[in-house]
Amino acid sequence: MCIRDRYQRRVHGIQDINRMLSITFKQLSCRSSNIFGRMFSSIKVPLPNLEVYKLDKNMFPTVAETNREELINYYKQMTLQRRIEITCDEIYKMKEVRGFCHLMDGQEGVSVGIEAGITKQDHLITAYRCHGYLIGRGDTPERLIAEMMGRLTGCSKGKGGSMHMTLLKNRFYGGNGIVGAQVPIGTGIAFGIKYDGKPEVCVSLYGDGAANQGQIAEAANMAKLWNLPVIYICENNLYAMGTCVARSSANTKFYTRLDPIPGVKIDGQNIFAVRETMKKAREWCISGKGPMCLEILTYRYHGHSMSDAGLSYRTRAVSYTHLRAHETSLHLVCRLLLEKKKKRMSK
Repeated sequence: MCIRDRYQRRVHGIQDINRMLSITFKQLSCRSSNIFGRMFSSIKVPLPNLEVYKLDKNMFPTVAETNREELINYYKQMTLQRRIEITCDEIYKMKEVRGFCHLMDGQEGVSVGIEAGITKQDHLITAYRCHGYLIGRGDTPERLIAEMMGRLTGCSKGKGGSMHMTLLKNRFYGGNGIVGAQVPIGTGIAFGIKYDGKPEVCVSLYGDGAANQGQIAEAANMAKLWNLPVIYICENNLYAMGTCVARSSANTKFYTRLDPIPGVKIDGQNIFAVRETMKKAREWCISGKGPMCLEILTYRYHGHSMSDAGLSYRTRAVSYTHLRAHETSLHLVCRLLLEKKKKRMSK
């Protein structure tokens, strides 16, 4: 196939994906208006238990409040991120994408929950499983898919691919391909925030596999010495690159590993637990108390990357058992909406 034909295929592929995503939004809007009807009062959602380190457990709420508009917004955001990841899976298998590709379907509650707990004035930097965070910071599916395909219209002008997506105007710094390397950069961003005296924080994310990197300990040490406004978040999806955390880490309590920085461990499959904990962590940092470490327990549906089937270190039976035992944030939000609708109709 000549270069011109391949170019045409990629353009048509982007147009097909755009049409699919626009149909998804129309379906969601119709369901939202037809099924759920008028506005209803606030809903109180009990939060799962959490574990703390060098913190008062009572500083964290046990109940979260939400409402119809908020729930539908969360549902739309998480559904969009899920559909984008499934689409990326498909176009990768069609050989329309080159290089590496790390998908985060199953972890939507983490990315949407973090954004719900901070502001657009705050800063965010993460590793290479970054698609959901890019969308959460305000970029579009079109630019994300274009970047995957190496197009000039992509968020990094087609030069970064799946692993290096950025949106600097909205304070999203990637998408970083070197394991753990984003943590020192995030610490430097936090230094700049404190230097300028701004009421902002930097969220610096890393995975359970990167938790053993020495540069994370060095960065955290500097952050605590200077009491920088940085929230370190370990996304613990249990298997890192392909090894169970119990086999790779002597201390699996990642929220304690940045001692003397205080930490908290929460359920990442509950979007409200993520949101409320992020709000408290942000308040902690802005008040001048220094950094905080969060361990967010989550689970990815795909393997580590598209070249990893995810079956050599966890069987299908293990994955299915985990999915049956744990309700995802997407399912939680949908259940709350349907329960409220049922109660309203029964009156």
